[in-house]
Amino acid sequence: MNNNSAENIEQIRSITREQFDTLYHISRTLNSVAVEDILIEESLDLIINVLNAERGLFVKYNEQKDSFEIIAARNIEKENIEDLSAFSSGVLKRVIETSQPCLFHDVQSDPNISQFESIQIHNIKSILGVPIFRDNKVWGVLLIDSRSNRKEFTEENLVFLDFFSNLVSLALDKIIRYQELQNENTILRNQLQASKKIPQLIGDSPVMQNMVSLIHKVAATDATVLLLGESGTGKEIVANAIHSLSRRNAKPYLAQFCGSIPDTLLESELFGYKKGAFTGASTDKKGLFEVANSGTFFLDEIADISMALQAKLLRVLQNKEIIRLGDTQVIKVDVRVVAATNKDLKLLTKESKFREDLFYRLNVFPIRVPPLRERRGDIPLLTKHFIKQFSPDKEIFISSQVLRLLEDYNWPGNVRQLENVLHRALILCDSDKLMPEHVLFEEATEDINFSGTLREFEKILLQKRLKEFEGNRTATARSLGVSVRWVQLKIKEMGEDTANV
Repeated sequence: MNNNSAENIEQIRSITREQFDTLYHISRTLNSVAVEDILIEESLDLIINVLNAERGLFVKYNEQKDSFEIIAARNIEKENIEDLSAFSSGVLKRVIETSQPCLFHDVQSDPNISQFESIQIHNIKSILGVPIFRDNKVWGVLLIDSRSNRKEFTEENLVFLDFFSNLVSLALDKIIRYQELQNENTILRNQLQASKKIPQLIGDSPVMQNMVSLIHKVAATDATVLLLGESGTGKEIVANAIHSLSRRNAKPYLAQFCGSIPDTLLESELFGYKKGAFTGASTDKKGLFEVANSGTFFLDEIADISMALQAKLLRVLQNKEIIRLGDTQVIKVDVRVVAATNKDLKLLTKESKFREDLFYRLNVFPIRVPPLRERRGDIPLLTKHFIKQFSPDKEIFISSQVLRLLEDYNWPGNVRQLENVLHRALILCDSDKLMPEHVLFEEATEDINFSGTLREFEKILLQKRLKEFEGNRTATARSLGVSVRWVQLKIKEMGEDTANV
């Protein structure tokens, strides 16, 4: 038997029965399938207890930055300690420099240690520190300290702590590899979700792919979502998709259109009422927020609600509570809110037409639903989808002229307008082939009955498109199927009144 083996056996004999049982328990913890933070904390609690210490610290050392990161830090009351400065950085660095276990059972009288500020501030008297190795380098440090029992920490305690550090060192590869696999799994799952299509949302264009990725990300949370976009873009479909992909998908999903509804009627629908609250209120009635409890509530055209209702909605978002009309009792509700608008809420807040505090409560995670003109590449897919929907039993051939006509149109009414145009086209179509003559757009009367010159028509159309795109010449050119230079030349040719639309 060599000297090292004999020395190790002698060290093992110096460990008490309680310490040995603790090491056995910790070894099982570190060899479990998944070593979580809570398990590291539990191990630290056991060490503090068996050594009669007051605090314990487990840190990772960053050699490049010469800094420490807390893995776990606990006190004798089994509470977490978040502040690394509460421990002696000088002792931590001493362990790193020597790569050896350190024992200080009377640090106040040790001139090499007592000058450290943290030791003086926290009146620390005894410290045990051991290095934790990985790949023959110091990976971290385990530190135990106390403000009393200055003779409690002994060489035998140091042996016990050293054995623990060896256990951690052996388990580190498995722990780190497991965490890396977890991270890889999370990344792959996110990538898979980002590429996974949502059946209700038709389209493969880049803007749609980006929106689908955002939907997957926010659906996994309980964050309030604000859907922004023009009328007819499909905001209600996005809201439904967010609910379907969320953990609330087995709970209720309710939707309420807020535009053009009298205040009293909308308030009673949203919050319910107490019997006798108003004429005709013969019984108590639950509001939609109560009915949607634990689920998702979609509020469409949120910009149209009155300031009084905005205040009540703010209460729902802030405090998760409602009060029925005619009642004084507060009712707690757990509802995920998805709101939508086709208006500029930020501008409305500046004009004092929408509460700023409510805007920020709603605008936690905004998603812009793109207009159809920004996703023209999706028009063939949408066309086939709607034709199949309106004519499930008959195969309809779509001519290339029809697709070109649909792709060239500006679609002010977006997907809803495309759906209506195709429905009308199928009614007009007497054969199994859809032709351009079957496709009718809702144009303004001045465009249809225009009797002026081509130059005059060009000017009217260009002015109209510039106004529609808020003066954006690139977007205007794209909608007209011409170059930006053509638009610039026409503006110059037609004068300043066109440029300043």
